[in-house]
Amino acid sequence: MSVLTPVVDHVVINVADDLDNAAQIYQSLGFQLTPRGYHSLGTSNHLAIFGENYLELLGHKGGYTGKQGKGWPAQPGLSGLVWKTGGADADEIYRHLQRVGLAGSGPEYFYRPVTLPDESEGEARFRTVRLAPERINNGRSFFCQHLTPELVWQAPWQAHPNGVTDIIGVVIAAQDPFTIADLYGRLFDGNAPLQSDGAGGYRLSAGKTTLSFVNPVRAREIYGPAARGDNGAERMVALEFAVPSLGQTERYFRRAKLAFRADGERRRLFIAAGEAFNVALAFREI
Repeated sequence: MSVLTPVVDHVVINVADDLDNAAQIYQSLGFQLTPRGYHSLGTSNHLAIFGENYLELLGHKGGYTGKQGKGWPAQPGLSGLVWKTGGADADEIYRHLQRVGLAGSGPEYFYRPVTLPDESEGEARFRTVRLAPERINNGRSFFCQHLTPELVWQAPWQAHPNGVTDIIGVVIAAQDPFTIADLYGRLFDGNAPLQSDGAGGYRLSAGKTTLSFVNPVRAREIYGPAARGDNGAERMVALEFAVPSLGQTERYFRRAKLAFRADGERRRLFIAAGEAFNVALAFREI
């Protein structure tokens, strides 16, 4: 397998049986969502598609009569960090995970029917490979091989009223930020060097997205009240998004009568976790 480098494919917000409400919340926040999808595994979703990556609201409510979806962590909020496979396929990724001691179960195949913006029908197909579940607390991390990426990255779905173009930050809070940061560094064989953030945390570059590993106090200082991991373990708590114009995003928030705040230098706008299904959101002009 060629050198594996980190690029975030998408993030998953677990909404359990509250998918209708979650979709309404994220639409009000200015995200255009795809029509509801129904996975062959039994889960349901809506996506917010960006340039390099996307956000997934994952639940199991409404319109599906097949088998029950596989369980995700009980706490609602940001619970999935998903990587691109690059030039490798799922079988190669699985062998890589075995070699670095981070393999979970073998590759899994699933699909979901898709109604495209032009009303044509398709079937989006995927193969995923999960990292060892005992190494990832309060969520999941896995690689996703898109067999039909053209059915996901549709241009009409990439226009969002709030102006978002990509996920540029995923924030993980942990009592010991280095331990979880080092795990992801080792996942990529040292091809993703960790960088200190100068405040006791670490950063890892993953395509257009930067993973930030901070302690819970620092997370609260920046993003406000944030989700907490079970028994003090790490937890994904916040997302940062790129927008072309922070002023445009602020005007949308005001028109929509959303509660938000700006940082001291007005370089970011924040939506509190309590307003976004237990996930703190930040918007930054890029």
